[in-house]
Amino acid sequence: MLNGHLTQRKGTPRCINLMFSRRHFLQLGSAALGCIAPARILGAPASAFEEIPPSTSGIRWNHVAGLSSEMYLPETVGAGCAFFDYDNDGWMDIYLVNSGPCDFYSPQKSLRNALYRNNRNGTFTDVTEQAGVAGSAYGMGVAVGDYDGDGLQDLYVTQYPRSILYHNNGDGTFTDVTARAGVAAPGWSTSAVWFDYDNDGKLDLFVCRFAAFDKSRNVFCGNRETGLHYYCKPNVYSPQSCWLFHNNADGTFTDVSKESGIANSPAKAWGVVAADINNDGWMDLFVSNDTVPNLLFANRGKGKFEEIGMLAGVAYSAFGLARSGMGVDAADYDQDGWLDLFVANVDHEMYSLYRNNRNETFDDLSVPSGIGQITKLMSGWGLKFFDFDNDGNLDLLMCNGHPDTMVSRYEPQVAYRERMLLLRNTGTGWRDLSAHAGAAFLKDIAGRGLALGDFDNDGSVDVLVTINDSAPILLRNNAGRQNHWLGVRLIGRKANVDAIGARVTYQAGDLRRHRVKIGGGSYLSSHDPRLVLGLGKNTQLDWIEIRWPPPSGKIERFNNLPVDRYITIVEGQGSWK
Repeated sequence: MLNGHLTQRKGTPRCINLMFSRRHFLQLGSAALGCIAPARILGAPASAFEEIPPSTSGIRWNHVAGLSSEMYLPETVGAGCAFFDYDNDGWMDIYLVNSGPCDFYSPQKSLRNALYRNNRNGTFTDVTEQAGVAGSAYGMGVAVGDYDGDGLQDLYVTQYPRSILYHNNGDGTFTDVTARAGVAAPGWSTSAVWFDYDNDGKLDLFVCRFAAFDKSRNVFCGNRETGLHYYCKPNVYSPQSCWLFHNNADGTFTDVSKESGIANSPAKAWGVVAADINNDGWMDLFVSNDTVPNLLFANRGKGKFEEIGMLAGVAYSAFGLARSGMGVDAADYDQDGWLDLFVANVDHEMYSLYRNNRNETFDDLSVPSGIGQITKLMSGWGLKFFDFDNDGNLDLLMCNGHPDTMVSRYEPQVAYRERMLLLRNTGTGWRDLSAHAGAAFLKDIAGRGLALGDFDNDGSVDVLVTINDSAPILLRNNAGRQNHWLGVRLIGRKANVDAIGARVTYQAGDLRRHRVKIGGGSYLSSHDPRLVLGLGKNTQLDWIEIRWPPPSGKIERFNNLPVDRYITIVEGQGSWK
């Protein structure tokens, strides 16, 4: 069944090579993974990702952090980005979040967020001013969702000291409806996610809150005698609880943080993903925290959440220490029918790959998978599970960079700017393809936000990465074109309109896979809502089955579907278009 042997190659870590069938891998899950094998030995596609320069894309926007001698913590942790189709033309547009005026920062020149319309030819046009989505404070992240069910994607932009909700008017413009909606979330908010927590078919809003912070509470960290000053670790600030806003279905929201149980758990939250981790039909929340335990809110129905992070094994490190959780995601990477979790931390903490034990507990497979070793000296922010080469397996992409610009002064092995990582899921382990993924993966950057979206509609999912105090990176994915695929846009009717929580199963020859549409994931960012189903070399898709999320629960099956194109499936119509 399982044949393991030790191998040693010059310049590589000692590894356990595990050779077994795909069936055995799916039975054993990640416990059967050896350490990550270098791509130069195992082979990798050349230049999987191609960086599109501003002169080609037309995206000439820069993030400006306002880095100062006072070293206010928000300066070094932003910002986010999004792929979304604001004008419903079937092409992914881009939204980028910038800094702005607040009590600790007065920009010398006006700064704004940016909305870039996709011109359908590989270029983008800045339409920010016409659209009215420039932002109003020190921006952090963005969450996209059709909260009023009108078929148009709305924008929630997290900011310090107050966030903002932009309603999509359907004519290329947006309206600031924050006051009427009641979702300002005062303080320092970071990531946010739209999801239906009470199964009423309406998208609710969860907003991460970071520590109690304002200019008057800024703390000096460093050595006053030598003059060394650096960005503080967040343990010098007090935690604050996050927000949960219930959608009232009339354009307004009610803050239910206290009655739901969310407010009972103070946080220093960076990232959040909404996912049904126990398959009970209710969307749960995994929240990454910095210097306090991560939170896993199990949705118990009737509007109540139970925080089970410690019992689930995702709150602390193996040594019982709270880490610096930043980017998060959820996916069933081993295809056993249960959603697994991933969280990135700072240097010397290792990133965590949590395999779902199917009983509301998880095992951290960072070390046996090899991910711990490769990330030991790294700090991770935006990240996502996705099938970059359309072979049917979910791979991992991460952008990295330390939060402190001065880190190399006191940690010589650690750098402020770091390289991105691409780990390929082979079905029997992980391969590190980073060195062969393209020139962008050889750059040292202060990576922060990361969004996925197929901006050229070729079925090969592309990537947008934001860099603190610099220009973003737009990456065209060339690897996905080597295999076949089907792109699916799901529209709920009884279920929430964005179909968050839907499960799609598909069969193509001997390849059978399922995908779950989670809410959020990554860091401060939002993604193309379409699912791209990788078919490998199969030229025919036998069938797909959609289990719509509650309150629908409807199961629909479709045969004789095309390949290598996008389709739209509306709940209950019994057909695709």
